[in-house]
Amino acid sequence: MSRRSVLWIAFVLVHLGVSWLGFVMPNEPMGDVYRVYEPWSAQALRGGGIVGVDSPWVYPQLALVPMVLTQIIAALVGSYTVAWAVLVALADAAAFAVLVGRGRSTGRAVAAWFWLAAIALLGPVGIYRLDGFTVPIVILACLWIIGRPWVASLLLSAVTWMKVWPAAVLAAGVIAARRRAPLLGGAVVVSALTLAGVAVAGGAANAFGFITDQATRGLQVEAPVSTPYLWGALLHLDGFWVYYSMDLLTFQVTGTEIDTVIAAMTPLMILAVGAVAALGAVQAVRGVRFVTLFPSLALALVTGFIVFNKVGSPQYLCWLIPPVVIGLVLDRAVWFAPAGLTLGAALLTQLVYPVLYADILYPASLAVTLLTLRNLVLIALFVWMVVRLARMRPHVRARAALLHTIP
Repeated sequence: MSRRSVLWIAFVLVHLGVSWLGFVMPNEPMGDVYRVYEPWSAQALRGGGIVGVDSPWVYPQLALVPMVLTQIIAALVGSYTVAWAVLVALADAAAFAVLVGRGRSTGRAVAAWFWLAAIALLGPVGIYRLDGFTVPIVILACLWIIGRPWVASLLLSAVTWMKVWPAAVLAAGVIAARRRAPLLGGAVVVSALTLAGVAVAGGAANAFGFITDQATRGLQVEAPVSTPYLWGALLHLDGFWVYYSMDLLTFQVTGTEIDTVIAAMTPLMILAVGAVAALGAVQAVRGVRFVTLFPSLALALVTGFIVFNKVGSPQYLCWLIPPVVIGLVLDRAVWFAPAGLTLGAALLTQLVYPVLYADILYPASLAVTLLTLRNLVLIALFVWMVVRLARMRPHVRARAALLHTIP
């Protein structure tokens, strides 16, 4: 049996297994699909109002596209939840086919095995969330970012208007690549068309509601910054507890100086991500090659989005997959260790959610310790990538060319 055949058999088994786990694991790992995606899309199709246009929304406007597509599949399979799993599997299959190709490249095969392992270790939350749909599209864009920059930019820009995180990968591409114009051009085209469509539909006032929502929300219980507050709740410190936000449909923490921390996190995230981007730009100017710079910069930016975020939803671990996949494709020896750390973070995340999530909401020692360890792994991965960026050296030819241009 060929390597490609084995990979595709594994692909089918992993997707069937993880999709099934969503139906049997505790704490509703599929909850977002039938509680919010299905009602939002049904409302839009019935003419009852379009979220993000007729009312403020937590997501960018194109997030409604896969939710509506799932309604079409649901008409065939009879269940919106099953249809969502099918949609994600189809998107994964398209990207997986491009990644694996004819199965002759060892680097691509290793990257494919990593991706399948990440899906299995992260569990159903990696499939039954909008983030799961964006991951294969970002992987495709990463594979095409040099050979087909316009296509890559259009893909990355489209999914950025579904979930903001792919903007980090697009930014890494713009910084690391020499052909920046197509990458910027695609972003401008998609953004202009999206905003024009929203304005024509009468939703200009709600076009950037997903940004204002991020600035005003509290600290989600799983976020790294929430860790001290979660331990405070575990230790029954006065004023520390976990509560449910009816507005955002998520669990948050509170405690001493919580308002100060809430106010500081969004500016801190912007500063941290901006500093990483600036470091990447310096290395690009110095002549560090794209194949060296891009995956590390992309992972540093993505982990920065997670580490300094007020929101720490378990599905955010999906974001780590594309930079590691492209890193393994380009230089698997260098990326084995970050890949292993990413897989460890994925496993810890699934143990926390959905397996032990009740012990996070009513804090118990084991669950809080596992979540703390997961957050420490994310912080370590961020620091590792920043240090790696700082230590990069320009390619000899590029450095010589740069020196030659200096008068």
